[in-house]
Amino acid sequence: MSGESVLFWVLAPLAVLASVAMLFMKKAVHSAILLAWVMITLAIFYIALEAPFLGIVQIVVYTGAVMMLFLFILMLVGVDSSDSLVEKIKGIRSVAIFTALAFSLTLIAFIARAELGRPSVGLDEANSGGNVEGLAQYLFSDYVWAFEVISALLITAALGAMVLAHSEKSDVARTSQRARSIARFRGKSIATAAGLPGSGVYARNNALDLPALLPDGKPSDLSIAEVLHRRGDVAESKSYELEGLPQIDDEGSK
Repeated sequence: MSGESVLFWVLAPLAVLASVAMLFMKKAVHSAILLAWVMITLAIFYIALEAPFLGIVQIVVYTGAVMMLFLFILMLVGVDSSDSLVEKIKGIRSVAIFTALAFSLTLIAFIARAELGRPSVGLDEANSGGNVEGLAQYLFSDYVWAFEVISALLITAALGAMVLAHSEKSDVARTSQRARSIARFRGKSIATAAGLPGSGVYARNNALDLPALLPDGKPSDLSIAEVLHRRGDVAESKSYELEGLPQIDDEGSK
């Protein structure tokens, strides 16, 4: 077996497995990473088939620019697997299933018509005037229709990413700053209008798990972080309160 055959039989199964796993991943980010691996594998095949320009373009433009842009958008938006269960556009699920079945049948038909065992032909003819020139000649003359269809598929992928990132606007009106200020100083939260007291304020210890004391000497549970309340790590504050100290009158005597 030649080096090209070994390269194919090693990378082709990995590319197929990555393509299948991409469809069953629960997180869109993982699917995007697997798709990037498939694109890199295709670039390696292009270079092995004496099409270095096409392989470099596959890595630099599609994998390095377009695919990474999609990946960063998915990571920033934070699309969850549960979002894919919501049909945001009516009938889009039926269209997707029909398109997937049609594409699968077309791919099976092409594979069934393929003749295995014959050596590849046409490389010398395609690269006769140079790889770039030969590629441009075929793309913009004989295969211009297929080239435009692939361009349309890329635009469709971009629109799909926009649909995934789309979220419905809430019907709840946004509260203005003045309304929030009035609610803070005149509402039920007037006790915390000036901010919550820090841990240990007015007490004899300023530990984070020790409640602050209000001016009347009562402990304030609001001064302790919510996580400490949930963990049950709030310390007993009775021994740290000021009322346990000796009383001093106006003349300075105890």
